[in-house]
Amino acid sequence: MSPSSTLPPPSASGAHGIRVVVAGATGNVGTSVVQALAEDPRVASVLGLARRLPTWQPPKTRWHAVDIEPGGAPLAPIFAGADVVIQLAWKFQPTHRPVETWRTNVLGSIRIFDAVAEAGVPALVHASSVGAYSPGPKDRPVDESWPTHGWPQAAYTREKAYLERVLDAYERIHREVRVVRMRPGFLFKREAASEQRRIFAGRLLPGRIVRPALIPVVPDLPGLRFQVLHTDDAAAAYRAAAVLPVSGAFNLAADPPIDAAVLARILGARRVPVPAGPVRAALAAAWRLRLVPASADLLDAVLRVPLMDASRARRELLWTPAHTSVEAFEEFLTGLRRGEGKATAPLAADRPAPA
Repeated sequence: MSPSSTLPPPSASGAHGIRVVVAGATGNVGTSVVQALAEDPRVASVLGLARRLPTWQPPKTRWHAVDIEPGGAPLAPIFAGADVVIQLAWKFQPTHRPVETWRTNVLGSIRIFDAVAEAGVPALVHASSVGAYSPGPKDRPVDESWPTHGWPQAAYTREKAYLERVLDAYERIHREVRVVRMRPGFLFKREAASEQRRIFAGRLLPGRIVRPALIPVVPDLPGLRFQVLHTDDAAAAYRAAAVLPVSGAFNLAADPPIDAAVLARILGARRVPVPAGPVRAALAAAWRLRLVPASADLLDAVLRVPLMDASRARRELLWTPAHTSVEAFEEFLTGLRRGEGKATAPLAADRPAPA
């Protein structure tokens, strides 16, 4: 069936499977979640919401164009009859206009939360992040009880942390809604490489140079140790959260943690200790000049996020990642070099650039 902005009729749940609505269904995480749901016999139908409709058409899936920001069309009629709503919609740019990202990420998410309750949807699955966590240890993992106050200087982590507080109140008011908060590490897959280069690096990082022998050194910054997960593995956890009677927060991460030593092995490069100050100053200057889209505040957050213990997800979601963190990161680098993408607006492939 071709993409359509016409709402599908509600699918019967129960013995015939559940109906899932996915907001932000055409991005890095959304495409993997939609695919995982479409392949699950427990799911009867998937309604994918996006601002721009894709040509990609997975099984059991229909599309609806919607703007989640304040002033957009009412969302409760769209959610009517659904069994689960998965909120993945998120805007990373423009970092120079944080009010704009706040309208989408925070106010738009709150509109979705309220519409879930208004429509009587039994379950809400929200995409939180490791970025919601307060600064924490790099030598041991923390569980889901670690404070979620984010790193206040970075818009991304500030917004993720704020929504954690919103959901704290929401769960007390709407006890009839089963709320799940997914807190994954950094998510990579081949098809998202072009999008992620545009979001975080801009045109100063041609994908073709990210290969062994062309990057001689890897800066070993204090605190540079983070967790990576293949997006498809994260999607498997989202699918489990949609169909299983679970609630609460779940950390999602694969082993091993990525640090300068692991990056150096992947790229065949030398590891060189570098103080964070000069790197941050250079990134801040490039951001102010609009040479790169990612701000130095985001680097500060990455250097401070804790390592996460994903034991609860393995135990209650019956979840085990199929890829190591190194495999996920290597797949991303391959996609970056080839300029790969997918037939959705956010994941559009890069056009070949001159050498």
